[in-house]
Amino acid sequence: MPVETFIDITEKEQCEELREYMLALGAAIPPNPTDSYLTDLSQIISVCDIVFKNVEREAEVEMVLNSIVSVLIFEGTSNNSEACSALVASFCDQLAKTSHQKMAAINFRVLQNLFNGLTNNAAMRFRVCNTIVKLSAVSGQMRQVVNNLGQLKKWFPVEVLGAEKIQSLLRLLHSILMEHRQPELAHKVMVELLTTYTDENASQAREDARKCIVAAIADPHTFLMDYLLALKPVKFLEGEPIHELLTIFVTENLAAYLEFAKVNANQIETLALSHEANLQKMRLLTFMQMAETKKELPYADIQKELQLAAEQVELFVIEVLKTKLVKAHIDQANRRVVVSCTMHRTFGRAQWSQLRDTLNKCDRNMASVQQTLYKAVEMS
Repeated sequence: MPVETFIDITEKEQCEELREYMLALGAAIPPNPTDSYLTDLSQIISVCDIVFKNVEREAEVEMVLNSIVSVLIFEGTSNNSEACSALVASFCDQLAKTSHQKMAAINFRVLQNLFNGLTNNAAMRFRVCNTIVKLSAVSGQMRQVVNNLGQLKKWFPVEVLGAEKIQSLLRLLHSILMEHRQPELAHKVMVELLTTYTDENASQAREDARKCIVAAIADPHTFLMDYLLALKPVKFLEGEPIHELLTIFVTENLAAYLEFAKVNANQIETLALSHEANLQKMRLLTFMQMAETKKELPYADIQKELQLAAEQVELFVIEVLKTKLVKAHIDQANRRVVVSCTMHRTFGRAQWSQLRDTLNKCDRNMASVQQTLYKAVEMS
């Protein structure tokens, strides 16, 4: 990505112009340049947060900060020195200071330029990325950061930086999302964090795995959780009540949950889960399970399986249909629910086989329609 600069001049001349600009704003730095433009750049960066007071002149502020970025990129790509790493870290610290949303948005874009320019230095990019994550909350760019999670492995190869740094970055993002009440995005980040663990170190993430399971069960909009069982830190919890509870929410019915709750009431309370919310979700999941095997569900069967009063059945079905996990219509005259289709709670070998059969049937039907059209054309 191209980076803006004042004009096409040498790095030393650029630093001289930056010094003059900072001095004009009242920055407390020596008035004269040194023999080293890196020393000059260090002084400039140490006071560059003074530009934040020009919040009404956004374009000018962004141009000035991008000028600093251009020098950092030149140094980072040509020398990769420890001095440049220190300058990048100092620049990130300065840009992270702002609590003003508009200025944070500028700093967010500026650091994206720096990040894109340092393509050959994963360590420097990681430092920049940490600051981008911190600024994402103030600037309102958290979703943009989460949407780039899939790129992390390309940007920061484990063999170069080590898994621990990537995990620390994901934990930082998760904590920010939770602090700003973004549970859906936070859960996505936590799942990505858990995928970074192997069989050898899965035990280190057992608390993260517990949090992830609890968040999924507690979220009123999350119903499909089979993917969690494949995560290595979650597998490590096998034999513990929380793993059993997750398995119930993935594959079992309401009766299985009630049996678990009878024995583990204290455990549910300790996990800060709502038993009533769990009941509601398990009823919905049980209804989905019933709809997978039968296309016509009598009210009596629904009432029995979901342990509802007779007058609650229709209201419950209406709530299910609002989730769009099941498509059906209520046949009041015959006191039944006729199912059109339903989302599968798990998607394994059986579901893939069913999908294959459905696609094959669709292919045969299309071929039959095509032959009918050919014959109609010939007869005409």
